[in-house]
Amino acid sequence: MITARTAPGGTWLITPPSDGRLEAALRAQPDVALLDLEDSVPPYGKDTARTVALDHLGAATVPAATVLGLRVNAPGTVHGLKDLVALADAGLRDTLVLVPKVESARELELVAQVLQETATGARICALIETPRALLHLDDIFASPVLGGVVFGAADYAAATGCRRTSNSLLWARSAIAATAAAHGIPSIDSPYFDFHNPRGLRRDAREARDLGFTGKGAVHPDQLPIIRDAFCPPRGGSGAGPRGRERRRPGRRPAGPGRWPDGGAPARRGGTRNSPPRRKRHRPP
Repeated sequence: MITARTAPGGTWLITPPSDGRLEAALRAQPDVALLDLEDSVPPYGKDTARTVALDHLGAATVPAATVLGLRVNAPGTVHGLKDLVALADAGLRDTLVLVPKVESARELELVAQVLQETATGARICALIETPRALLHLDDIFASPVLGGVVFGAADYAAATGCRRTSNSLLWARSAIAATAAAHGIPSIDSPYFDFHNPRGLRRDAREARDLGFTGKGAVHPDQLPIIRDAFCPPRGGSGAGPRGRERRRPGRRPAGPGRWPDGGAPARRGGTRNSPPRRKRHRPP
């Protein structure tokens, strides 16, 4: 039986297995570079995509800080079973395997049983994206083979009929992040799919960080710097949380010569910054 190997947090770049995509992803140096055989590939192209993806994973030159991964099809489908058998036959080492549509710990154990003899060092992660999965988080996250979890906002929203907004996804995101923390495993928030909207991504990444997620998915290399900034701000940043950054309040001037860090004037001699100014004594002529 495979025992759990913890997956990295930080940035997860998810990309189709098309020619050149993995190389471009690796140049961006994400914490995890993940080829997707599920949603990115139509049913008629899955057999070809599987072969291409495994060839790319076996031949890739990987930066030391990056883990390679493969998002397989759901194990309860024909293509999911083909993915697992092909992955086992490929004999890849230290590959992260993202299992979609997980609703029970038994599904993860099935994946581990298929991979245990040949896929040395595999890290098995669960994609949580259905209402039924949300009802069984504690049982799923307690699996001894589980190394991390990812929230799938798009499929969850489709299954529940909710919109993909901060308010509508708040309960699901909070439950996943909190339960993962209770079990000591990393939790990765869903990607922000509008990669032409950096302000929206920045807001969404900060919300994920504040909810307790340890990382976030991305669908384009240009999204990685914003996600890194949200989860690992540059040295010198501070804020209410351990990874937060202090924001300047509107209308407050930055510290500088003759000014205090809060934007106020320096203290007058003999008083504090908040002391009222001394009145001049009136002397009779």
